[in-house]
Amino acid sequence: MELTRLVGSCSDGDCPTLYLTDRGTLAVQGEHLTAHDLSVPDHETLVEIPIELIRKAIRDNLI
Repeated sequence: MELTRLVGSCSDGDCPTLYLTDRGTLAVQGEHLTAHDLSVPDHETLVEIPIELIRKAIRDNLI
């Protein structure tokens, strides 16, 4: 899968980041969440990102 960086909260890629995939979907890099009461299938995970990351992507017409 090819990922194109849309927006991140730092420049080196070692922080919450939003990517566009070559399949027309979004991929999110963030903190892995483990303390929650949801039942998440083994093939999925939850990540946490700052809301400002989404706001910036929308403001910049990236998504």
